[in-house]
Amino acid sequence: MAKDKNLNTRTIADNRKAHFSYEVLDTLEAGIVLTGTEVKSLREGQANIQESYASVEDGELWLINAYIPEYTAGNRFNHEPRRRRKLLVSRRELARLAQSVEREGNTMVPLRLYFNERGMAKLHLALARGKKMHDKRETMKQRDWAREKARLLKERG
Repeated sequence: MAKDKNLNTRTIADNRKAHFSYEVLDTLEAGIVLTGTEVKSLREGQANIQESYASVEDGELWLINAYIPEYTAGNRFNHEPRRRRKLLVSRRELARLAQSVEREGNTMVPLRLYFNERGMAKLHLALARGKKMHDKRETMKQRDWAREKARLLKERG
């Protein structure tokens, strides 16, 4: 498990591709409503949030298509791996997110799933705008140049 630099949090899943595919405008922390076997599976460090997204439906925020595998020691009370999970945010934040998605065409993308210092599962959610192909190419150029620059500085001493 990876430890974060400044908090006593334990990262379960990262969506590293999100920063490449989306321009992050705003971030927030949301709680997740989970069943017992889902929490146990997360404590084993198993989850995937790569293809997932959040959506406002009927005045509630939902995490859709997140993969939490079934708990191996679970029995008939095990959970469905790709079920919709309710996200917990304040009413004011929910209204702001819904307005941004509806009017401005933004997307809600999960960046990180983790346990906070109290042991509660939390989701770091981003309000993002999809990048165009030329923006992605520019990001790749900047990343390659930074890598090349670091290599050159290392060679020089």
